[in-house]
Amino acid sequence: MLLAFEDSHKEHLSFLVDLDPEVLNEFGLISMNFIRKGTNPKVFQGAAQKLGVPVETVQNGVEGLMFLLTESCKYMLSEIDFQDSVMTLGFGEETRATLLGLYTENQREVRSILQEMSMELPHYRDLEWRFDMQLASRSLRHQMVPSVLLRLVTEDEGEKKTTMLETDPVNLVHMTRVLETALQEMKSGYCRRIARNIK
Repeated sequence: MLLAFEDSHKEHLSFLVDLDPEVLNEFGLISMNFIRKGTNPKVFQGAAQKLGVPVETVQNGVEGLMFLLTESCKYMLSEIDFQDSVMTLGFGEETRATLLGLYTENQREVRSILQEMSMELPHYRDLEWRFDMQLASRSLRHQMVPSVLLRLVTEDEGEKKTTMLETDPVNLVHMTRVLETALQEMKSGYCRRIARNIK
């Protein structure tokens, strides 16, 4: 699997293409510190003065490298896929080797940080349903009132929770249509980009 980069990410990472491997390694260390602790604008200013470039260029380069590392770790890219992804950005052999070393050394740590940051939501475990039909009551002898009874089981941090739901078939069909529309929307490129950035 190769990573797909937007034009803005390519532009941010283009600054790093021409750097010496030693300087690129420093950028890698800064990126890892920011992944661990968050950004520090003073570091950007110091690096910008040493390299003689605007602060925004350095900031974009570091953030681009952070994106490259986190996305690669999230999708658990193999070394070959990582190198191929980086090659599409125009990195030379030496700089690719530097980035690969940075990726392989910090892969476990970045994945554990990403796991800590992810939201834990209840997971689906089981769903049972039953169709009921009320044919008559004391006040109305001839009636047909259909209903669907659902037993939903979810799991949150190892603890199972059962929820009972009741609805009529018309409402159930409406919910199904809304969910199918949402699933189709999730397959669009726009939603995939958003979901990738949220993760």
